[in-house]
Amino acid sequence: MFIEFHIEARAGTARAGRLLTPHAEVETPVFMPVGTAATVKAVPQDVLEDLGVQILLGNTYHLYLRPGVDTVRQFGGLHGFMAWPRAILTDSGGFQVFSLNELRKVNEEGVTFRSHLDGSSHFFSPESAMAAQIGLGADIIMAFDECTEYPADRARTQASMELTLRWAARSKKYFEEHKHEVPWNGSQFSVPRSWNDKFNENDKFNEDSTQTLFGIVQGGMDLALRKESAERTIEIGFPGYAIGGLSVGEPRESTREVVEATLEHLPADKPRYLMGVGTPEEIVEYSRLGVDMMDCVLPTRAARHGLLFTSEGKISIKQARYAQDAGPLDPNCRCRVCQRYSRAYLRHLYASNEVLAQVLNTQHNLSFYLDTMRRVRHSIALGEE
Repeated sequence: MFIEFHIEARAGTARAGRLLTPHAEVETPVFMPVGTAATVKAVPQDVLEDLGVQILLGNTYHLYLRPGVDTVRQFGGLHGFMAWPRAILTDSGGFQVFSLNELRKVNEEGVTFRSHLDGSSHFFSPESAMAAQIGLGADIIMAFDECTEYPADRARTQASMELTLRWAARSKKYFEEHKHEVPWNGSQFSVPRSWNDKFNENDKFNEDSTQTLFGIVQGGMDLALRKESAERTIEIGFPGYAIGGLSVGEPRESTREVVEATLEHLPADKPRYLMGVGTPEEIVEYSRLGVDMMDCVLPTRAARHGLLFTSEGKISIKQARYAQDAGPLDPNCRCRVCQRYSRAYLRHLYASNEVLAQVLNTQHNLSFYLDTMRRVRHSIALGEE
């Protein structure tokens, strides 16, 4: 196993710990900003470092289509390609293929789908998804799964779960046979000279380091199937486990019910990753339930639409009432945006369709999410539920 997970504090069902990966030590529970196409939209990597981001999420589907896995591999994987010295997790692309809906066809071998870019036909199997993620070189990669649609009857949900379990076994088999091919393994690893010193200062890389594969629990909204999926995924054996198939249109109360019920069946000594879920209130709640890792596009997507998260609630900066507001976006926030710019200026940028609006809004929202997680970790360390 090429990660280590240590739980250092507990408060009820919540736990705070450290996830040691080849490229970074990650404090948990952690929120992972989404860098779908090897970029967190509107935020350069040096700013992400300043914000305290320890681990990013990339997406295999998008990177496979553009710029292509071979291109990324030539740079020593995503770390070298996007000049990011800290940890990376890649999603297998299963959720993105699921979202194509009419552009995909699923069978036992895998999924045939059409590119959303140019309509070209492609095929993902557990084996090819693993090959792509090995080529991308993230620290943590995900088994290829089928995301069950909502709503779905029990027969459909069970069939989807069974397919995901078979794909999980195939994913693990291929990964175990090919994990030595990760592009930053041994002498193949290289980074641009301009930031080599900085990389080596933070890097925990050694010649024996390689990737880690997580399994994914499915089962739709059926709690009995979630339990079965968890138990059988654990039987296959992974160093970490994700809860997938949520945020697909189900009521929020159903999401919480599924998360809480599934966590009961996951190993207490392994990292638990809740995929694609989280308003600020929800990431706090799920952390208290015992989730260790979360990701969501919400902070960046909302920022691009002028929706900003603050300690006083959500603000739609596009509203005219902020046009003369000289106050900071959030008086309780220490981010560089709140320390420098007024609500009036942020509203002006958005109303003027300035690119800087997206940059500043996204920086603030990410800072708010990351600060929220710091407070959660601190409260757990103090033993507060």
